[in-house]
Amino acid sequence: MGIESLLIFLLIGALAGWLAGVVVAGSGFGLLGNIAVGIVGAFVAGLVLPRFGLVIGSGFLGAVLHATVGAIILLVVVGLVRRVAA
Repeated sequence: MGIESLLIFLLIGALAGWLAGVVVAGSGFGLLGNIAVGIVGAFVAGLVLPRFGLVIGSGFLGAVLHATVGAIILLVVVGLVRRVAA
């Protein structure tokens, strides 16, 4: 993986994490946290969405939307776990 690919990967993760934090109010984790949420969210979406037959698209925008959907799922699950644990 070249440096350009890594930078795009991190940019998509940061953007997806930020968008998910906006959608799921009060779930922002700062820049590094948003990158992590976006990357893990992309992985979650890669596992969950194909099982439901959902295909979001391709290219940069498709990757951001895909990662954002996964990050939203991740933040909702984390929020539910926090409520149960508290």
